[in-house]
Amino acid sequence: MPPAQENIVVQIAAEFGGVNVNQPGIEELVKTVCKKFELTEATVSIAIIDDTRFRELNARFRKSTSTSDCLSFDLSDAEDESQKLFELIVNGEMAREQAELRGHSCEAELALYVIHGLLHNLGFDDSNQTQAKRMHQTEDEILRQLGYGLVYSSQIKTREREPDPNG
Repeated sequence: MPPAQENIVVQIAAEFGGVNVNQPGIEELVKTVCKKFELTEATVSIAIIDDTRFRELNARFRKSTSTSDCLSFDLSDAEDESQKLFELIVNGEMAREQAELRGHSCEAELALYVIHGLLHNLGFDDSNQTQAKRMHQTEDEILRQLGYGLVYSSQIKTREREPDPNG
């Protein structure tokens, strides 16, 4: 039996101009993740936005005033499991800041956020330590495969995102 024909469509809207977006690299990344998980029919829309817009959307969809790296939505038709429709909203401003703090490229940080969102849509969860470890190992495995090296597991030097009201 011949292998299934791949039909992976990647749409990228770079609304935050503070990062260089390597569209062919992101497309390859999405297709690599889909292939790894045997997903042959998918449309993945990715919006790269600034932190202010991200906070607005996080408040709207997650009822949270904090910021984060990405939001992911599975908009697939529940009755048609063969065709997936994923939407990722990536915080480009955070990617730029974290890349600088962690000592790797912004492209690598963006790649991490895209993989993270896709893995959530594919059933991964990072709500407990065991699940988070599995998810982050998978992220780094894919990032190494594509030549980014260790990104998540690199030394993390984050800054506080919210001011401390007590001082």
